[in-house]
Amino acid sequence: MLQVGTVAPVFSLFATPDQKISLDEFRGKKVILAFYPADWSPVCGDQMALYNETLKYFQRHNAEVIGISVDGKWCHLAFSQDRKLHFPLLADFEPKGTVAGLYQVYDDKTGECKRALYVIDELGIIRWNYLSPIGVNPGADGILDALEEIDKLKTIHSS
Repeated sequence: MLQVGTVAPVFSLFATPDQKISLDEFRGKKVILAFYPADWSPVCGDQMALYNETLKYFQRHNAEVIGISVDGKWCHLAFSQDRKLHFPLLADFEPKGTVAGLYQVYDDKTGECKRALYVIDELGIIRWNYLSPIGVNPGADGILDALEEIDKLKTIHSS
């Protein structure tokens, strides 16, 4: 995984069949990048549903969630609509796993993203990362702790 303190690699991926989203669009906000193996798998479905439910807590910290897997844009669209997700799922589909590779979380053996989390600050710097065992939902506690820590450090530095 990329180390804390590293500038987050910029990317642009499809969020819908006709719309791309770039990491640059989120400058001025914190970003939670949630890499995951596959849309319709049970653990991934639970993980994305949890982030959907905790979205308001993330947003209190001026943070947005972006889910990324190697599934295609049409698969993401169906999954997102089925689960009523309120954050984008980006298709790291073609060339497969390019962005996951940039973030060092692409699994060449399975051809999928590893289950990995990054919290990026408002300036585009990685402030927290976590690699979860593939079959384990990493939950939201670590993300919330990281967001609180970033806010606390910002308050200390602005005093």
